[in-house]
Amino acid sequence: MKIEKDRVVRFHYTLSEVGQAPLESSKEGGEPLAILAGHGNVIPGLDKALDGHEAGDSFGVDVPAAEAYGERRDNLTQRVPKKHFGAQKLAPGQQVVLNTNFGPRAVTVQKVGLSVVDVDLNHPMAGKDLHFEIEIVEVREAAPVEIEHGHVHGEGGHQH
Repeated sequence: MKIEKDRVVRFHYTLSEVGQAPLESSKEGGEPLAILAGHGNVIPGLDKALDGHEAGDSFGVDVPAAEAYGERRDNLTQRVPKKHFGAQKLAPGQQVVLNTNFGPRAVTVQKVGLSVVDVDLNHPMAGKDLHFEIEIVEVREAAPVEIEHGHVHGEGGHQH
């Protein structure tokens, strides 16, 4: 069965920046990732690259920044009152999760002042061309409720 929109795909991945050492992998004792193809469960370039493959396929794919986490935007910095970070120790370059009006967001600390913190709101992988090594484990039809909810339920997916 080939991967297409509304099918559930379970796959192992190894992620790196193009030409660099791996950053993370699901193979190191991890479970395969389970996604609903064509529903934005993964970055657009990876969703496209999976299309048409089937269980047992292994392949590598380069995903340009524009189809991954987007280009880096220089104006995406914000000054945030220190109290929003709780008691955690902060240092420039550190990545932390900040609760925003739009939900939790990964930010990078740029500068720590006495009462405020300057953060970069770009995704840590913004502006980076990524390389994935993919190993397709399983492809199956999605249940109607999975399509309705836009994500996988059960093993490797979402638990309600």
